[in-house]
Amino acid sequence: MREILTALLPTPVIAVQAGGIGLVFGTVCSAWVSELRRRGLRVAYTRKLFHFSIFSVAAAVHGLWGLPGTNAYGGVVVLLVLVAVARGEGDGFYEAIARDSDRPRRSLFVVVPLITTAVGGLASGLLTGPFASVGYLVAGWGDAVAEPVGARWGRHPYRVPSLAGVRAERTLEGSLAVLVVGWVAATLALVGLGQAPDLQLLVAALACANVGAAVEAVSHHGTDNLTVQIAVSLTAMWLVG
Repeated sequence: MREILTALLPTPVIAVQAGGIGLVFGTVCSAWVSELRRRGLRVAYTRKLFHFSIFSVAAAVHGLWGLPGTNAYGGVVVLLVLVAVARGEGDGFYEAIARDSDRPRRSLFVVVPLITTAVGGLASGLLTGPFASVGYLVAGWGDAVAEPVGARWGRHPYRVPSLAGVRAERTLEGSLAVLVVGWVAATLALVGLGQAPDLQLLVAALACANVGAAVEAVSHHGTDNLTVQIAVSLTAMWLVG
């Protein structure tokens, strides 16, 4: 039990450092996307800008302090999002991350991805250690571009399973974006883990990106942050660990 708690819980110093990053960066980022939304930028973009930013810093925090640091950082970000959900419609941050297309379950599809992101990050860290950062970046970057690309250039939609009777679609163009950007993200993450930037790394990164794109395409609406993180992290560990 002590070993499990040590793997999960940050020391007081790490809690202050990583949690402080979560508080400062999360507050700044939420204010930023709120202002962008107020100026008329679509939720497809503001939601994913927040997603991209938070996942990117999570990968950096994980590299510095491991899973305990990521938990401290993520816990603060979760609280910031839950406060926005509690305030509901009319709150600037809420309006920047809650899709109109998810009505009448807008809050549900903020909370569900929030939970799946946390569980996915926790499981990836416990199962794969440092390779969790590969899952963080592929999920954070690949999924972040999928919705904006689909909203702007999507011409070939396909239905995906959803919750609470809310209709959900993805597009082939968005899935292709997950693949391309996921390849870049996986490459950078593997280099950051000390892997040599050679052909073998590029092939491994491409495999991670393909797994991420395939899993994202078949995951339930709102659950891909869980499934993609775990699948990609396990793939990275299996290929180069």
